[in-house]
Amino acid sequence: MINRRDFLIGLAASSSVFASPLKLGIAASQPLLKPKRLQAGSGVGIVSPAGATFVREQLNIVVDAVKALGLVPKLAPHVLERYGYLAGKDKDRASDINQFFADPSVAAILPIRGGWGCSRMLPYLDYDRIRKNPKIVVGFSDITSLILGLNAKTNLVTFHGPNGLSSWRTTQTESFRRVLFNAETVTFKNEKDSGDSDRLMQVKYRVQTISSGKAKGKLIGGNLSVLSAIVGSPYLPNFNGAILFLEDLNENVYRIDRMMTQLKIAGLFDKLAGFIFGQCSDCLPDADYGSLTFEEVLWDHIKPLGIPAWSGAAIGHLENVLTLPLGLDVEIDADAGTIRMLEPAVR
Repeated sequence: MINRRDFLIGLAASSSVFASPLKLGIAASQPLLKPKRLQAGSGVGIVSPAGATFVREQLNIVVDAVKALGLVPKLAPHVLERYGYLAGKDKDRASDINQFFADPSVAAILPIRGGWGCSRMLPYLDYDRIRKNPKIVVGFSDITSLILGLNAKTNLVTFHGPNGLSSWRTTQTESFRRVLFNAETVTFKNEKDSGDSDRLMQVKYRVQTISSGKAKGKLIGGNLSVLSAIVGSPYLPNFNGAILFLEDLNENVYRIDRMMTQLKIAGLFDKLAGFIFGQCSDCLPDADYGSLTFEEVLWDHIKPLGIPAWSGAAIGHLENVLTLPLGLDVEIDADAGTIRMLEPAVR
């Protein structure tokens, strides 16, 4: 019996065969849109574009985090609604985002959490309104489809970064402030984990170079499961000359292999200038018979491309979620394991 995840992945793979290439990356010919930077007192729209929030205290925690950043929280009308595992009906969740893009007092849109559901509401977003009112949209995990979809349809720079219920510890908060408040051109690299502070060598978050070299291109990426499920749709940005980063969690290695294969046979890997895989937390080998390792799967798919590539970047479902700009040109160094922004992501 096929499960929901297998059905969605198979459906996305089949749809990519019939999708017109003109549907992909339709915003590529439009000017790059940068949102305004955050400053003290900026309004932040708190939304639930995916999974429902069942405990009101969690919303209060997000409100406190926004206030601690010196920003003003504004709650979406449907922020605590529930439709099964979703935070309300698709059109209602989309309406909250459309409303905040039209609100001049809102500078950024922050989801409470991921879960599942962003892809369902993409057809109901008002992309003309969004294009005319560029704002910061940040998030990760299931929010991948939202930030990729907005970039694909409007050429707005969006941000793979914290959700409201992320940790907001020092490293995460500093990254958020440098990119979105200070408009810095940041170079991202793995820092030593606190558990490695008294070791002679680094054990956690080590860079594993797949193919040496440097490359420049537009940064695209996010959660592998979510990204692979929108292949063949008009909500996937143009991959031509791009730097792709991926991350995931709680997936068997054979599932990672299947999703990577999907991207490969859809022709997306052949378009890339560079590649990064972050963390794949609890991505374990198949328990039955033999299994490829996670490393073998990556090398099989990426090494033959001959492009600068590495794995082990501190990107994923981690305690500290870095703020990375999607749709912005960067330079990567596969030997040093760095991502260097070539210009500010906000204005």
